[in-house]
Amino acid sequence: MNFKRLGNTDLKVSTICLGTMTWGEQNNQKEAFEQMNYSLNCGVNFFDAAEIYPSPCKEETYGETEKIIGNWLSQNKNRNKIILASKVAGPGLPWIRGGGQNFSEKKIKKALEDSLQRLKTDYIDLYQLHWPERKTNFFGRLNYKHKEEGSWNDFEKILITLEKFIEQGKIRYIGLSNETPWGLSKFLEISKLKKLPRMMSVQNPYSLLCRTYEIGLSEISIREKSGLLAYSPLAGGFLTGKYRNNNLPENSRQKLFADYYTRYSKPNASPIIEKYYDIAKKFGLDFAQMSIKFCEIQKFLTSVIIGATTMEQLKINIESVSVNLKEEILKEINDIQIKYPNPCP
Repeated sequence: MNFKRLGNTDLKVSTICLGTMTWGEQNNQKEAFEQMNYSLNCGVNFFDAAEIYPSPCKEETYGETEKIIGNWLSQNKNRNKIILASKVAGPGLPWIRGGGQNFSEKKIKKALEDSLQRLKTDYIDLYQLHWPERKTNFFGRLNYKHKEEGSWNDFEKILITLEKFIEQGKIRYIGLSNETPWGLSKFLEISKLKKLPRMMSVQNPYSLLCRTYEIGLSEISIREKSGLLAYSPLAGGFLTGKYRNNNLPENSRQKLFADYYTRYSKPNASPIIEKYYDIAKKFGLDFAQMSIKFCEIQKFLTSVIIGATTMEQLKINIESVSVNLKEEILKEINDIQIKYPNPCP
């Protein structure tokens, strides 16, 4: 396993992070336990959760993923072996603290304490703001239209709130998710000026089909030591090849939740996926492993968040750390990106 430092902290996280969002929906507790046991034995020490998981997020399953992780930690007594990340939800879901702005001190306190209870731990290593309160582009939204409407919590107040929980020992470090270059820069600026805790990471989408992170955020990540935690490195399974030729495997995400996951099912994506698939085939690589490894080797990246519903998928994903992408492979990948940039932003 490979490891990188989380931001400018003393934590060294595995460059493969175990994603958990299927636990409690597509995977039951027994299967989740098997995934965690196997991952830890392979050297994966970084697990990522969220209060809204499993996904698709629903009121009736809210918090189930964290409960499963908590049960595993309680059973195995191995909390000190895991670097555990979770997230507080942004606005928009009515069953979560009324659905309004969620980053006030009162609401973060409630979210954090509930997560700690479900996780059966007294601290979270990395606590992330899941998506911004303000109206901006995230979750694949394009064509930014600036419009000041509604209110959202001041960045400085958010950092002051999070500092309180760090001082109480309930959080070790903080990070962002689904954030923009302006958002990350603003948080870092305020942290420096006001001597407040700084954001150590940004959890955003990054894959062969979505390399928009490279445009503005990559430079900030490197210069400011606030690295990317890449989610959807396999583009919801499309970069495994399992949906090629209009195939729709049973129990796959596209089979079960096609209306919910539309980001990577765009008509223009299919021929480009095929081009990447051909590169993997040409060089004798597993398509999923090539896709994950491409993410892992980026200088601005801290860890790649993988997700699996079967043990076979999990093993393939973790074994990607051993793949070597030669310069000629990278050149062919980048040639496709130049011709067909970011089909699924």
